[in-house]
Amino acid sequence: MQTAQEMRTRIIDKAASDAEYRARLLDDPRAAVADELGVSVPDSLTIRVHEEDAARAHLVLPPSSKLGEHELGGVVGGFPAYSVAYW
Repeated sequence: MQTAQEMRTRIIDKAASDAEYRARLLDDPRAAVADELGVSVPDSLTIRVHEEDAARAHLVLPPSSKLGEHELGGVVGGFPAYSVAYW
């Protein structure tokens, strides 16, 4: 099984080398990620793709150390929501 970082790297590398995939990823990230990784993306997971340019930079922060209500519900239910939501 791939780690979250390996999955991110795979998606970014493909988008960097394949203009058609990049356009699809920007237009429909859920489908593009699901197809590339061969997985079903849960409805509870939102995927946002941002494209940087000379005038924009994006900084992605990891989840805070405090679990929210959604993550706590996942832990109680036996589903590792915390790890899946931050791939």
